Amino acid sequence: MRAAVYVGDGRLSVENLPVPAIGPGELLVRVEACGICHTDLKKIEQDLLPPPRIYGHETAGEVAAVGPGIEGFRPGDRIAVFHHVPCQDCFYCRRKLYAQCALYKRVGVTAGYEPAGGGFAEYVRVMDWIVPRGVERIPEGVSFERACLVEPVNTCLKAVNAVDPQPCQLALILGQGPIGLLFTMLARRREVRVVTTDPIERRRKLSLRLGAERSWDPREGELRPRVAALSAGRGADVVIVAASFPGAVVEAVRCSRPGSRILLFSQTSQQEKVELSGADICVGERTILGCYSASIDLQKESGRLVFDGSLPVEELVSHRLPLEEIGQGIDLALHPDDRSLKIVVLPQRWSQ
Repeated sequence: MRAAVYVGDGRLSVENLPVPAIGPGELLVRVEACGICHTDLKKIEQDLLPPPRIYGHETAGEVAAVGPGIEGFRPGDRIAVFHHVPCQDCFYCRRKLYAQCALYKRVGVTAGYEPAGGGFAEYVRVMDWIVPRGVERIPEGVSFERACLVEPVNTCLKAVNAVDPQPCQLALILGQGPIGLLFTMLARRREVRVVTTDPIERRRKLSLRLGAERSWDPREGELRPRVAALSAGRGADVVIVAASFPGAVVEAVRCSRPGSRILLFSQTSQQEKVELSGADICVGERTILGCYSASIDLQKESGRLVFDGSLPVEELVSHRLPLEEIGQGIDLALHPDDRSLKIVVLPQRWSQ
């Protein structure tokens, strides 16, 4: 099979590798679509993990083979795959902090080498502890491209639930890339007033179409007065930092009111440092919280939101690329232009 192997120094190499062998309780999945995620981008760009690895975890495809002892799945089944599941019995799981569970931290889907998701390959092996709880069936009529967005929808739904914006509150979402736009959709479903920022005009226009009442270019003047004008001078009740750029968290604090809640979602690298005024948090009684990865409790709901069209996630997909063009896709995701949004790799497609 073909696979895009991370070889270090920010580079991927499309290579021919053996199809993964599966054992008892495991599935072999033919990958039809895999989204490029910002966490994989950081791992590749910043060389956060040693090579070789095959990244890609927003995976949808078709069961190609089932291991001994498998019940409930057969070749031809259409599925979306989560690459982490928690034990649901440890200290952290009992507190629903699943991403801190030791089992959750083990990646259970691989196309070879150290397990890293594997979706940037033609086939992946889904390990036995993932199969019972980390696989969602894709209904007929739902494209693999849409289905591969179940995992990112889950992560954003988990984060919105954590920051808990209330109806009629004002939420500022910094960044309207694919993740920021998912936050806009989900916040509007809770009848929250949403205002957003992004330097790319197309993303701002899409943000407005998806329910934001204002969307501003952050390069054009101070943001704080514009947010204050919509909130009787107070500032945003909730701020979601859906992009990683210098000064993002400082801007979030500046635009928020005392007593607000600020969610950090994109600050996933140890290399990202944040320096804030202690008084802004303590005297201003602001709450800063982080949220990371998916929740097993939300798998069914996130699947429903994607599969039944409640969230128009297909509007986010701007590029569909074969494996041979994944380098172009990574570069475009790292340096987006006015046309680019969600980039999906289609491993079964060949370059023309």
